[in-house]
Amino acid sequence: VCSSSSPGPAGRSFLRRSLHRSSISLHRGCARYQGDSQDSSAQPGSSHQGQSQLRSVAFSGAIKKHQKRLSAWFSHQPNEERQFGPSFSLDAVHVDPVIRESSLEEILKPSPDLTVQNQLQQPCRKVIGLQNLFDADACGRQVKNVVLYGTVGTGKSTLIKKMVVDWCHGRLPRFELVIPFSCEDLSHSHAHVSLRRLITKKYQHLRDVLPVLEASDLRVLFILNSLERLNLDFRLAGTELCCDPNEPVPPSTIVVNLLRKYLLPEASIIVTTRPSAARRIPAKYVGRYAEICGFSDTNLQKLYFQMRLSQPGCSGERSQERSSAEQENLVEMLSRNLERHNQITAACFLPSYCWLVCTTLHFLYFTRMVPPSQTLTGIYTSFLRLNFSGEVLDGSDPTHISMMKYVAKTVGKLAYEGVMSRKICFSEEDLRRCFEVEMKTESELNLLEVFRSDVFRFFLSPCVQPGKEHTFVFTIPAMQEYLAALYVVLGEKKTLAQRVGKELSEIIGKVSEDVAVVVNVVSKVLPLRFLPVLFNLLKIFPRYFSRVSGKDKDAIAHTMAEELFKEEDYYNDDVLDQINSSILGVEGPMRHPDEAPDDEVFELFPIFMGGILSRRNRAILEQLGCSIKNLAAFEIAKAMKKTVIRKGRRGLPPSELMDYLFFLHEFQNEFFTAEAVRSLRTLNLSSVKMTPLKCSVLASVMSTTCHEVEELNLISCNLDSSSLRTLFPVLLRCKTLYLQLNSLGSDACKEIRDLLLHDKCVVSNLRLTNNPVGEQGARYLAEALAGNRSLTRLSLLHTSLGDAGAEAIAQHLAENRHLQELNLGYNSLTDAAALRVVEVAKRHETLDKVHLYFNDISEDGKRALDSLRMDRDGVRALVFLTAGTDVSDYWSHILNVVQRNLPFWDRERVRQHLALLLQDLESSRSQTANPWRKAKFLRVESEVKKMLGKLQDGSL
Repeated sequence: VCSSSSPGPAGRSFLRRSLHRSSISLHRGCARYQGDSQDSSAQPGSSHQGQSQLRSVAFSGAIKKHQKRLSAWFSHQPNEERQFGPSFSLDAVHVDPVIRESSLEEILKPSPDLTVQNQLQQPCRKVIGLQNLFDADACGRQVKNVVLYGTVGTGKSTLIKKMVVDWCHGRLPRFELVIPFSCEDLSHSHAHVSLRRLITKKYQHLRDVLPVLEASDLRVLFILNSLERLNLDFRLAGTELCCDPNEPVPPSTIVVNLLRKYLLPEASIIVTTRPSAARRIPAKYVGRYAEICGFSDTNLQKLYFQMRLSQPGCSGERSQERSSAEQENLVEMLSRNLERHNQITAACFLPSYCWLVCTTLHFLYFTRMVPPSQTLTGIYTSFLRLNFSGEVLDGSDPTHISMMKYVAKTVGKLAYEGVMSRKICFSEEDLRRCFEVEMKTESELNLLEVFRSDVFRFFLSPCVQPGKEHTFVFTIPAMQEYLAALYVVLGEKKTLAQRVGKELSEIIGKVSEDVAVVVNVVSKVLPLRFLPVLFNLLKIFPRYFSRVSGKDKDAIAHTMAEELFKEEDYYNDDVLDQINSSILGVEGPMRHPDEAPDDEVFELFPIFMGGILSRRNRAILEQLGCSIKNLAAFEIAKAMKKTVIRKGRRGLPPSELMDYLFFLHEFQNEFFTAEAVRSLRTLNLSSVKMTPLKCSVLASVMSTTCHEVEELNLISCNLDSSSLRTLFPVLLRCKTLYLQLNSLGSDACKEIRDLLLHDKCVVSNLRLTNNPVGEQGARYLAEALAGNRSLTRLSLLHTSLGDAGAEAIAQHLAENRHLQELNLGYNSLTDAAALRVVEVAKRHETLDKVHLYFNDISEDGKRALDSLRMDRDGVRALVFLTAGTDVSDYWSHILNVVQRNLPFWDRERVRQHLALLLQDLESSRSQTANPWRKAKFLRVESEVKKMLGKLQDGSL
């Protein structure tokens, strides 16, 4: 290097001075290592050997201390790991990505078509292991410098962390010492510093090792992570030569000379960088190029998910057997979806997206109580911080625009246009329109080139649908909606007039401040009355524009409301189920290629808009260079009250209501949520699969107020005892509570008992129809009846009570003072149990109606019940369609109950009961001579026969 750079006398003189300085430094280093005595040969051999042993012990101790501290630091997981799931060690869940040997020509040549085949299958290039990066090259030359490059999200930083941890645990014996440096930290240091000082400043415990580092052939590895953060110049005119570790120079000079092998030539160096920066290092200084290709093998993706989702702490507090089965089921469904070569396969090519998938699944399946900070928007925002925190798109560009800001302006525009046009596939023309529309300068074109090589594949990947191979889709579908929301909330969606008006307003505003001083002075000296008038005119425009710009906030709120309450999306699945399906796929036959696709749904878009406005997410986005001011968030929330809350008062379908509640949770604005929730007097969530997460969201949103709810409909919502426990504070405030068809057993009844016995319970109408309550559940409910003061109507229709369950309820019914109606129909009650219940009901102060139809009651039992009814007219026992020699007043009610519940009842048993009812009608008709009554009997008989006929042919 020196001879080629300095061929003349001056160059040779400079070389001699450098070598002389190097030899002096080396001599001093040896002297320090051998001892303080000037005449070392005069020392006895035993003394010299003893001191060497002491220094060897000190050296070994320093290395062990270094390993311990590095292990603790590099094993430390980021906040996102601890916040969105259990914290795992690197050894527990790490899967090495595929590393392929590359060359500078591979980096410099134009990128091929980004098809899935090119992205996932590249067998022609040699795969190399992390342990073999410093093996001799194909020509047998020793490799000292390795450039490890990869696009954003391929796992460069994680791989380096694993490499350091492996060395700390003795799994990388090739090197005796590893010294990692962050190029981001070095880029912020502008003071001159020596290599020796740079090491001891970061690793003070290596002071005893430095003399050995300078004077011996110690096998040392320097790790330089994120080299793109440094603006390196390898020209001699730009960066001076330096071979003395004690000479203070700029940090970039140290890095350049380490790579030149002019400083510590025996040291090995591994550099991680993005593709655009890999070409900055001259090829003559690089022994091997290696590209991190992520999880290009589907088996690696499956292995990662298997390890990550099967960790013991993944499922929270659930029972081990149940959680283990659920974890295995998740892994199996995810594996099947990967095997279909779905779009998720292309997404999980990036290890960072595998992390996002696992984190989202943990959020969907294993969240029991949602902390205020844990939102879906928060997961995506934190995911972007993990990958883009502090990242500048191009360190050599003078604008130093943050990578996330550039993405929000360009990819965000593409995402927004796709959402507005209901489109997920984008052509090259779409990309050019969004990325190149404002390309006017060389700098902007350079930024676009860097983005294409380093970041493009992080957000967009080739479509896998047949016939659309030359189009692109967002790597993760929900990311399109997130970036579209960010684009709108940041105010990037402006017309040309708005952009020009804003710039002109800022210019005039600044000019008016400078002119103010001049006008005030001149107006005092010269009688120019028009100057103050002119000055006031200058100030009018900024004030006027500030009022006009306030309309932008109204437009954002209007967009949010329009997208949140789109009527065409009313009967889709709720957004949480949509995300679940996008990850795990939809079980069942696959769609035929010729079949018309469903319309695309973008219901997460408005929810992400609200989530981005939360204080925590705004703080994270501020770190990424995307600033959303407090005043802007306040004005948008103020405008939302006129639109979102007003539209939310309308009756919404169950899935849409769940989306609205989820939006309020994501928004994280307690005062706004409280005002919105007060207007919700009835909540219909029937048939919404209430997962633990949804239950927690409902409880969290409703906790912002304490108003009473008239009706809560949770029919067929897959509830269990833990769900009721989560919803306990909400259920207390509900007057009417529908819990039919939820498989609620005795454990759930125990929770309901505690609910009804609570002194703040206001439940007056409780329906538990078609739940397996059983005998033990009936005992819990009986205890609740004894102490409850609010319940007036209780339906236990078809709850498998049996005689023992009915007896338990009868025993405690006398202690109740408020119940008015009790339904024990279709519970296999015999005569004795039915009579016992009615006898207790006769003595009850308020109970006037007991439903006992579709039970195993004989003719004798019917007559006994009729006699009890005649003794006290206040109690009405609904057993048959007849009442003595007349038709029961409740015959239509009984038949309607049968028709509504027929899909959930045993059809053969229902047919037998209807046949018995028909026989009873015919018998009673024959016993009366009244023609009017006979006509009534005939009408009811025809209805029963019609129902039996439909039941027989399967049309009912």
